[in-house]
Amino acid sequence: MSEQFGAGGVAFGPDTLVEQLDPRYGFYCRDARLLEAGASPYQRYEVWETPTFGKLYRLDGSLMSAERDEFLYHENLVHVPALSHAAPRRALVVGGGDGGSARELLKHPSIERVVVVELDEQVVRVARRHLGAIHQGAFDDPRVELRIGDGLDYVRQAVVAGEGFDVIVLDLTEPNEGPARALYDPPFLADCRTLLRGAGALTLHLGSPWLQAEQVRALVHRLRTVFAIVRPLFLFIPLYGSLWGLACASDRLDPRAQSPTSIDAELARRGITGLRYYNGEVHAAQFAQPNFLRELLA
Repeated sequence: MSEQFGAGGVAFGPDTLVEQLDPRYGFYCRDARLLEAGASPYQRYEVWETPTFGKLYRLDGSLMSAERDEFLYHENLVHVPALSHAAPRRALVVGGGDGGSARELLKHPSIERVVVVELDEQVVRVARRHLGAIHQGAFDDPRVELRIGDGLDYVRQAVVAGEGFDVIVLDLTEPNEGPARALYDPPFLADCRTLLRGAGALTLHLGSPWLQAEQVRALVHRLRTVFAIVRPLFLFIPLYGSLWGLACASDRLDPRAQSPTSIDAELARRGITGLRYYNGEVHAAQFAQPNFLRELLA
């Protein structure tokens, strides 16, 4: 790759990882080193070592997760519903091939079974080779059941079989033209709702309200057509270069009703320590919405 120059004379050479977040905006990481790249039947993948984020991986040219800041995403994606639930025992992760969501679910002492349904076996292989700091051995825990296959098919079959889960985590790629697109549509979300038992909850990411406003608005609307309670929450994720949205959806569980004190007490009761981002005050604060988000999601 020949050297190119961006604004201010910054050289974009072969050791520069460039992430385009939309057609007019992005960022770069200098002194990056490509560790592995290839293509599966579903997508292109790359693993990089960077001074800023440590090891990270991309799918179809989009950043997915990085050692240095993955805790921001995974801790909130999992603990917002799981700490609001009295005692989650069975969890389903659709996607999540890097193992980060399974790792966080296993911190809850009541968890008996975590099913991880990952479409692309190559993502799991890459995670095992390069991303041990993210999965931390989660795939080898006897409570984890790894299924390689289509999450859409698994959920449909689980509905027919009468299975039930307390927490469903949709740890997916973007809702674009890729293999995850149908997993953001109302029929799939309705099937997930059927799988939730009692005060069960589903959690997923929405995207950037700054760069993907219409996508965020549309996903929240879809969730509201399926679930009685939908609680969007927002935080800044450095790897994604923007304010980022997640959502928790349920018919009975309302994470916004949990106070900082109750969340901290539950963390202590469950013996969950070592979290780097999530705590009671953070839990409550992330549901506060500035006016532009209120308008977007009205």
